[in-house]
Amino acid sequence: MMRRCLASVLLAMLLAAGASLGAVAGPASGPYPPWQGGANNDVAARGLEFTVPEVDDLPDFHGDPFTAKLVLYVGGNYYFAMAPLVAEFERERPELKGGVYWETIPPGLLAKQLAADGVITVGNMTWQARPDVYFAGLVKVRSMVDQGLLVGPAAPYVTNTLTIMVPKGNPAHISGLADLAKPGVRVVMPNPEFEGVARQIKAALVKAGGEALANRVYDAKVADGTTILTQIHHRQTPLFLMLGRADAGVTWRSEAIFQEEAGHPISHVDIPAALNSTGVYAGAIVKGAPHPAAARAWLAFIRSPRALAILERYGFEAYKPAK
Repeated sequence: MMRRCLASVLLAMLLAAGASLGAVAGPASGPYPPWQGGANNDVAARGLEFTVPEVDDLPDFHGDPFTAKLVLYVGGNYYFAMAPLVAEFERERPELKGGVYWETIPPGLLAKQLAADGVITVGNMTWQARPDVYFAGLVKVRSMVDQGLLVGPAAPYVTNTLTIMVPKGNPAHISGLADLAKPGVRVVMPNPEFEGVARQIKAALVKAGGEALANRVYDAKVADGTTILTQIHHRQTPLFLMLGRADAGVTWRSEAIFQEEAGHPISHVDIPAALNSTGVYAGAIVKGAPHPAAARAWLAFIRSPRALAILERYGFEAYKPAK
């Protein structure tokens, strides 16, 4: 009984602080997340609303971890699409309505949480959410299948390309990847330690200017402080741009499209196809998943025409195997 009461108290704090990202909020929401009015929270009764942007908002944790019927670890690159995806899924599986919990921190950090049996600490709070399905880049998912952490085969479903995110109006006059190496340009970039997208970004930099350009952006400018490495790039890049702490950052194109549609003062500079890199998104069921039937249902759903139509709104493309 005491444990349940404690869980209820913690749940009220988590749900309100984690309210985030579903119905797009306007620019009046300010630069700090959560940005979407609390719709990315799959519970009916939210209890006390206690969300303080910049202080207490937990925007990458969604739903009720204590009573979840399905737990998803989703690499954060489409956090903004999760609310409509879950809503569509629950229309097809009403028995799971209100029971989906998901996290959207970087895939490398999700892998570390998986290794910790689903336990995670944010600030002063620690909780457990053992995953049913893990989503990341195809290379990462296949590697974890090979390690016996996920049940294969890996299931690819969409692809994405890179862009250069900039503040609205592009005050630093960024025109391409080579401009990121300029001494006066402040850059915010995904951290290679736990962000799979960093591999694609480095490959694009090499295409644009050889190893010298990649080393300049990811080594020399990190050393002199003009490149900031993120911890949660899908939120920090636009945030740092809106706060005036950076002039540009490479992200997935879908993230820039979302920021622009949300009405934030963000724009982007296209990277030519010859210099770009394509990421393949994939998922697999976690070995020993607590809810295997629900996990199989979600893995089938994310590859369905209904799910792909939602993802395509943000510039994703359905995965097509190489012939």
